[in-house]
Amino acid sequence: MAVTEPFIDISGLSKTFTLHNQGGAVIRVMDGAALSVRPGECVGLTGASGSGKSTLMRMIYGNYLAASGSILVGRVDVARAEPREIIRLRREVLGYVSQFLRVVPRVPTLDVVAEPLLTLGVAPDAARHKAQTLLARLNIPERLWTLSPTTFSGGEQQRVNIARGFVHDYPALLLDEPTASLDAQNRETVLCLIEEAKARGAAIVGIFHDEGARNRVCDRVVDVTAYTPQAA
Repeated sequence: MAVTEPFIDISGLSKTFTLHNQGGAVIRVMDGAALSVRPGECVGLTGASGSGKSTLMRMIYGNYLAASGSILVGRVDVARAEPREIIRLRREVLGYVSQFLRVVPRVPTLDVVAEPLLTLGVAPDAARHKAQTLLARLNIPERLWTLSPTTFSGGEQQRVNIARGFVHDYPALLLDEPTASLDAQNRETVLCLIEEAKARGAAIVGIFHDEGARNRVCDRVVDVTAYTPQAA
């Protein structure tokens, strides 16, 4: 059986923060991180609070610049890519479900969820139909679809965020606590969405404090504490 090449491949990754309000002190928060994720695989990041899980996710997404090393997502090295390449990667390849919904006020929920497909040139009717399907699966009442999600409860906003993150079949996904703040029914729906993404070949990196969820969907875990300098 042929071995599938990793779709996400990280090596020698380091990160520093410069504290400009403290005399320019440089804090090294990650050193020599390595991670590979193949299509159809979900890797969970573990480690104590402050060990660098979210930092690593943000570097993969291109929100944080790496001090050294490489972050290959498909054929793009996020650590060295130009901004336009990062934008294209996020649009077509790399989805991110964060814990917080950030949207333009007054945009209807249906359009918030459909937007990733509309940006890719999918016909509006088809994009909104896919958005409707996901909103229904995640138990967002139809009466709310024309309203801005900025008015919703925290749990409802999280479900809108999940629908938006799964509306396009991204080849790679980053999931930051996707089951947080969810009841049992919606938690089950989200886990099924993750399993469906794996089945179609998505490479997934996730943070799951929900141990049951982590054990169900993650093929293996990586403890990022090994890459924090203070652990050396």
